[in-house]
Amino acid sequence: MSSIFGRVISSASALACRNNPNELDDELFEEEPGEEIESAPPLKIGQERVINKKTQLKKKLLKLGLGWESPEFGDEVTLHYVGTLLDGTKFDSSRDEGGEPLSFKLGHDKYLEGINDGIITMKKGEVSLFTLPFDYCNGTINGKEIPPNCDIQYEVELVSWISVVDICKDGGIIKRILEKPERNEQPGDLDDVLVKYRVMLGDGSVVAETPEEGVEFQINDGHFCPALPKAIKTMKRGECVNLLVQAQYAFGEKGRDANHGFPAIPSNSTLTVDLKLISIKHVIDLTGDSKVIKKILKEGEGSHTADEGSPVMIRYTAKLEDNTVFEKKGLDGDLPLEFITDEEQVIAGLDLAAATMKKGELAIVTVKPEYGFGSAEVKKDLAIVPPCSTVIYEVEMVDFTKAKAPREMSNCEKIETAEKKKEEGNTLFKSGKYQKASKRYDKAVDYITVDGTFWDDEQQHVDALRVLCWLNHAACCLKLNNYPEAIELCSKVLDVEYHNVKALYRRAQGYMKTADFDLSELDINKALEVDPDNREIKILHKTLEQLRSESNKGDAKLYTNMLTRMREDSTVVSKRQKVEKAEAEERSEVAQKEIEQAAGSLGGADVEQTMNISAPPQCRS
Repeated sequence: MSSIFGRVISSASALACRNNPNELDDELFEEEPGEEIESAPPLKIGQERVINKKTQLKKKLLKLGLGWESPEFGDEVTLHYVGTLLDGTKFDSSRDEGGEPLSFKLGHDKYLEGINDGIITMKKGEVSLFTLPFDYCNGTINGKEIPPNCDIQYEVELVSWISVVDICKDGGIIKRILEKPERNEQPGDLDDVLVKYRVMLGDGSVVAETPEEGVEFQINDGHFCPALPKAIKTMKRGECVNLLVQAQYAFGEKGRDANHGFPAIPSNSTLTVDLKLISIKHVIDLTGDSKVIKKILKEGEGSHTADEGSPVMIRYTAKLEDNTVFEKKGLDGDLPLEFITDEEQVIAGLDLAAATMKKGELAIVTVKPEYGFGSAEVKKDLAIVPPCSTVIYEVEMVDFTKAKAPREMSNCEKIETAEKKKEEGNTLFKSGKYQKASKRYDKAVDYITVDGTFWDDEQQHVDALRVLCWLNHAACCLKLNNYPEAIELCSKVLDVEYHNVKALYRRAQGYMKTADFDLSELDINKALEVDPDNREIKILHKTLEQLRSESNKGDAKLYTNMLTRMREDSTVVSKRQKVEKAEAEERSEVAQKEIEQAAGSLGGADVEQTMNISAPPQCRS
């Protein structure tokens, strides 16, 4: 496992995190005013600039570094340095006594404190000269005596650094990035990952290790201990890290028994984990409810996918959950299956998956019955698919023909394509497939969006076509009970044709369904002004009056019930007050009798005296 990382892991005590706010805010940020001008142009070789106004720290670039990244406070930097006075007198150097570079945690360890603000501006391999005024040195720096009133200089070469991340922001999982990835690709919760790791206790004893080929698992399922999936979610493919895991993210107070030939993990153990993310198999929930899941086994070519309405060519093996193969296409000398996506030529789940695939992509697609064969028994080439079966396709996208984007079309092609999409929508609407029809109308409008490219004679036709698509799309929304969108689409039409009766009629329907009766009546009245004899609008008006009447009755009933409850509550309160008053009077009469009896027993003393005798001292007159 050590060959994966190629470096020695430092002790746990040296680890901390640049993202720990308690640590940074108190110890560092008060002393870090930052660069003078963040947007200042990069220094050229030989150029010098003040980079910290508070300390008047100057930086002079001597040698350019590599790349664009720089270390941050909390990172573990490795560098060479030579400290001198302005006259060249050397007082400190990492190149003496064997010449080993210095490694420390930037901003936390007490090394080169005065120039930390300069180190965070450096690139890997860069050499710079930093000048620090004498009044910041206070006579010593790094334990070295500095003569009075002497400025000092440090020539620094940034050899490398290791980024440090506090994953949970509580110090529980500290990640040190030992090897950065080549690709900026992170796993998601549903993805399968292949990783290699080695787990050690503080004394270096190994308590868990993967085989050489690694281990694969789904992130959401977890693996080994809670820290592992949490850390992997922050990693990129090919990244190597070292983790310091506190007990609460490992095995806590319980520890772990000896397992698979590895020794037990004692309770409350801190673990060190060498970890590499080898590969990711992305898993995508295509429907948002886990009814169609696509797991990518092999990435496809380029960035384009087939999309809806594209002619595609696929090969696949289809199985039941018990691995019974019921269909094959494009294998064993058979020709691949060709179809057009979003045309219902295959089951919905396979259709959805194909529209998201790149050329050459290989994926496992798991389809629940709702997007598969439903509750029917279906006889296929190799076996029968029982009712309500979940089916699994291992499918490869052989090729597809991507439709032209609107920007790639001439005006004539845009209009023709929009007309075609509108007609497809009409056909789907007539067959009751309102969701699919909506998509067609929406796509039609995409092709003829107003962008100033159409000529005047074309624009008139385009405007009319857009209005028709919006109206038809609004009709679909009403069927699908999506009233807010229906209202919005009709409003778009009325922005173009303020007297459009169909738009007023359908918007009035939407307002009625959302109980906006006043707005609905306004649209109905406008429509009747344009077309006074329109039977459908008159019927809608009557329906509105009935709804409003029922609503008023409901409001009246509600108001009556409220008043009744208020009266009942008032009556209850009144009765309670009367009862309480009667009880109080009864208690008063009893008390009066007791007082009179007590007075009689005292030889005819009056009530006043009896009360004075009976009262506590502070209450007596």
